[in-house]
Amino acid sequence: QVQLVESGGGLVQAGGSLRLSCAASGPTFSKQGMAWFRQAPGKEREFVAEILWSGVHTYYADSVKGRFTISRDNAKNTVYLQMNSLKPEDTALYYCAASRSYYSGIPSMAYGAFGSWGQGTQVTVSS
Repeated sequence: QVQLVESGGGLVQAGGSLRLSCAASGPTFSKQGMAWFRQAPGKEREFVAEILWSGVHTYYADSVKGRFTISRDNAKNTVYLQMNSLKPEDTALYYCAASRSYYSGIPSMAYGAFGSWGQGTQVTVSS
């Protein structure tokens, strides 16, 4: 099972940008789909973006489509989330997650499909 550590969160004004990173340790990273989820205070954890193991296919929640970009570098065991045009409603604790399955060609975008989670990194967008 991979261990995941997120970084890159912070405080930014509306319209600004942040780049989150998730460093993975373990031999299975390159075989697994990776995703970002987020959880705002008082709300359930929600899907943000997913990238399949090869890095070719990406999927996004409607709320972030066109503003956020997920990518991965399998040589560095790292997945990224570039966030542009940030809005106050993007404020949340952002989690990185690794899929339970290997070499899947189908996105899951569901909490239960991911078996490894980081501790989260806080993103706060001020208006």
